[in-house]
Amino acid sequence: MLNFGAYKPIFSLLRGTAFLLAASGLHGLLLPLRGQIEGFSTASLGFMGTAWAGGFVAGCIFAPRIVRRAGHVRAFGAFAASGAIVALLTGLMIDPYIWILLRAFTGFTMAGAFMVIESWLNERATNENRGTVFGLYMMVTYASIMAGQMIVAAGDVGSASLFMVAGIFFCAALLPTAVSTAAHPRPLQDVTLDIRGLYANSPVSSAACLLIGVANGAWGTLGAVYGARIGISTAEIALMMSLVVVAGAAMQMPVGRLSDKTDRRYVLVGASAACAAVGVLIFLFTPRSGAAVIAMTAAYGAFAYTLYSLAVAHANDHAKPEEFVKVSGGLLLLYGFGTMIGPMVGAALMGVMRPESLFLATALAHFLLVGYTILRIGRRAPVPLEQREAFKTMPADKGATPEAARLDPRTPAEDAK
Repeated sequence: MLNFGAYKPIFSLLRGTAFLLAASGLHGLLLPLRGQIEGFSTASLGFMGTAWAGGFVAGCIFAPRIVRRAGHVRAFGAFAASGAIVALLTGLMIDPYIWILLRAFTGFTMAGAFMVIESWLNERATNENRGTVFGLYMMVTYASIMAGQMIVAAGDVGSASLFMVAGIFFCAALLPTAVSTAAHPRPLQDVTLDIRGLYANSPVSSAACLLIGVANGAWGTLGAVYGARIGISTAEIALMMSLVVVAGAAMQMPVGRLSDKTDRRYVLVGASAACAAVGVLIFLFTPRSGAAVIAMTAAYGAFAYTLYSLAVAHANDHAKPEEFVKVSGGLLLLYGFGTMIGPMVGAALMGVMRPESLFLATALAHFLLVGYTILRIGRRAPVPLEQREAFKTMPADKGATPEAARLDPRTPAEDAK
């Protein structure tokens, strides 16, 4: 039974996380929908996703220096306040070039804010309850992103009101940490990316995280644009974007448990092939009714959002326990680089073909992943089942930084603090 008294400081931090992710989910969905109304080009909408991903990767690398200099509370306050300022500015200045620049700034500030929260949660967690804290963090992550996206359905995308709501949520995220009496966490550690070491540890996982980032970056940035261009309502678009994430969250454990019983690469191939197949079907059959689109995209998300966790689990099967944080953090950065590429590929195809060509971009990434994984299966034996850690789900891509690896219950106790 959960001891609520022992988790009281953690609940305070999770409230801040909920507001932050709700603001991010709302703002991230609002921008492409408003940009579509304003007549922004597909390329400019794609570059917004690339800018956000680039800012997020830069934030993972450089934000720890800001936190060490200013302290956790002041740094988090600066990051959240910057998010509010950007949300309000995007409502005041309707221009694609300004939005691209501001989107990069948002990515940077969100990475910094999440790193502070994740390190703070890790500091408050113990070796006995770290798994519970990690699970609570993921529940809040998925629920808050969905809640933020669904708010779009209740507002007027063509007015400035939703930008104001996003700004209010960013400001509300400040309150729990500003009044918290919890001890400050230890300074954040710098994040490094050792591509050669990651590839030597697991070629499949390294390539997979990059390609999964390409596919998820394309969908996450342009999924709302696809929905608007095929004529479904704003409420249906919000539900579509939310259910894709929820379906992926629901499928992680069944798919993960299957991967615990066999070579994870077989499961990775099967899930990737399913993603590619659904994407090709959407492109060929061009569904137009809201119900059909939502059902098919949810099926896509059920497999697409399990792939990253599978790739990380496979990499950690080959890594030493003391390498978990380094490997997981490096793979997340590779995923981030993929999310910078995906929106540009998706926007290019949507610009010259029909809206469903977005799924050609995702299918291309998934087919490449299938082919490369099959190639590697014959070149390296799987890790014996008795030598592998059990599968664990990973946070949603909008709310995870390399610091989250220290909160993961698979991290050795000496590396978690």
